[in-house]
Amino acid sequence: MKKTIITFFAAALALPIAAFAGNAKTLKVVEKIEINAPANVVWAKVDDFGDMGEWHPAVKKTEIVKGKDNVKGAVRVLTLQDGGTIKEKLRSYNAKGMTFEYEILEGVLPVSSYVSSITVKGGKGVTTVVWKGHFKRKDTSAKPAAGQDDDTAVKTITNVYKAGLDNLKKISEEATGIECPQGAAGPCYTK
Repeated sequence: MKKTIITFFAAALALPIAAFAGNAKTLKVVEKIEINAPANVVWAKVDDFGDMGEWHPAVKKTEIVKGKDNVKGAVRVLTLQDGGTIKEKLRSYNAKGMTFEYEILEGVLPVSSYVSSITVKGGKGVTTVVWKGHFKRKDTSAKPAAGQDDDTAVKTITNVYKAGLDNLKKISEEATGIECPQGAAGPCYTK
């Protein structure tokens, strides 16, 4: 009888918490960029799950803390330029398809339930990189704290994606010696 009563009260107390968690909707951000470099050159910049600092300017250091680099289940810790950290787990990796998917386990970003993918697609003289993610705000309650709301989550992830993709474009085009006039999408010429 005692167990039944305890179970009932535990379930009753959990219901309001579950109701609050349901208030946060799933948010999405999709950013893409066209890069005037071959797909294999661009993929070589982003393909290493264990070294995001090679191409993202906000990342000071990347360390694989569990598993093997580029193998499903690997866990990395990103140390940002300001000292904050983000722990992420690789969900899938496809070198032939030039794509991988990962999730955030914990970190300083104002998001929760975050899953993201990066895909490199070759085309006629240009490569398209798509970085997309879906997530919820950090504070999933009905009245989120300042800085942990939907707008903050979307703006932060959009800025992360744009900064990374802009730098990826810069370093990939520099690596191939291809130069485009400022703002031009191509055709471009060799330096």
